[in-house]
Amino acid sequence: MTTSAAQLEADGVNTVVGTVVTAAGLTHAKTVPVARLDTFADAGLGFSPVTHVFAIDRAGIALTDGITVVGDQRIRIDLDALRVIGDGLAWAPASFFDQDDTPIAACARGTLARIESRLAQAGLRALVGHEIEFLLVDPDGNRLPGNLWAQYGLAGVLEYEGFVREVTVAAGAAGVGIEQFHPEYGIDQFEISLAPLSPVAAADQLILARIIISRAARKHGLRVSLSPVPFVGSVGSGAHQHFSLLHADSPVFSGGAGVRGMTPAGESAIAGIISVLAQAELIFCGSIVSGLRMKPGNWAGAYACWGTENREAAVRFVPGTRGSPHGANVEVKVVDPSANPYFATAAILGLAIDGIDRYAILPTEIMVDPATLSDDERTAAGIMALSADQAEQIAALDDSTLMRTILGDPAVNALVAVRRYEHDHYAHLDSEALTEKFRMAWSL
Repeated sequence: MTTSAAQLEADGVNTVVGTVVTAAGLTHAKTVPVARLDTFADAGLGFSPVTHVFAIDRAGIALTDGITVVGDQRIRIDLDALRVIGDGLAWAPASFFDQDDTPIAACARGTLARIESRLAQAGLRALVGHEIEFLLVDPDGNRLPGNLWAQYGLAGVLEYEGFVREVTVAAGAAGVGIEQFHPEYGIDQFEISLAPLSPVAAADQLILARIIISRAARKHGLRVSLSPVPFVGSVGSGAHQHFSLLHADSPVFSGGAGVRGMTPAGESAIAGIISVLAQAELIFCGSIVSGLRMKPGNWAGAYACWGTENREAAVRFVPGTRGSPHGANVEVKVVDPSANPYFATAAILGLAIDGIDRYAILPTEIMVDPATLSDDERTAAGIMALSADQAEQIAALDDSTLMRTILGDPAVNALVAVRRYEHDHYAHLDSEALTEKFRMAWSL
């Protein structure tokens, strides 16, 4: 049921914030008094088209032929997705529209909605579960003490017990489904796994979870870094996405006679992703910092291959067992927090649909760490190393007819423009300077 201004006021809400996520993975916002809720949802609020190509250095604008300083767009919040998040504040995701109510093709949320509709037309339904890895830092972005920290250790929970409880309670109150919340491998690093939802709703939930995490951190004198590599030498942070597909309510990744019990559609969906992964890499992990993480040993999926429970493969197959209550699903490990999650999901599902449509053949399953194989062995197995070079990623996406078909030219052009701006302005910096400059670029 759609929420009204009167209902929100009765719940103590006085301010409504609406957010959009743009090509560089940045989250932008506008707020209104609760009395203007309907205006925000119906007519929308003005937003310059250049918002789509704001750069991560907080200064640059990567203008394109189609995105210039001329014109105006509107962002409209989705009242069905609105959530009360406490302290007089409500939040809702927004999408871009033209002045005549035409959806803007470069809008990430609108792009994912189109992919979700395309799935439905094909008789398919997807569920997507996001993971959030983040680092706690001090208010200036500096490293916190970590003498008690151990990978996945209880000490991390106890050290930040108040923060952990605050996030858990606030997420529950806002309807965010946290499935697990634990210390991660890096010092002062945590991970949260979110409950699977339909594609647009899942991406909305991820943005709301980031807001909740960031608000809780502030209350405890902390900040959150969502950089793929906050500090030189760290394993970095991922933003892995799990997805499952159902055809006529039957799962495609289980119940079949194929590899690991997959149906033919399930095999082709995975094959569709792996075969074009290099062309889409800029969408998943394309920031100027991301290449520092895209290395073997970081569980970043540095090789385009798949394997059951193989955390070094770009695509990890998770079989449906008692330990996987949501059933068989696929984890795409190359996604990191610098990615726009709406575009990333749209690319994953779009490639899966393409694989199904063309009956793509699933390559050989890789059951070892690909890095332990020789070059000849990887070549024989059809394993390709993904590029850590941003310039190569830019060229691959820019030249990809398939990705332009899936996302549309305006979206691809915006993605290419913001990453090309980063490369042109900052590729000369060493890893220390890059991590220092962009540690808080994606923070909320």
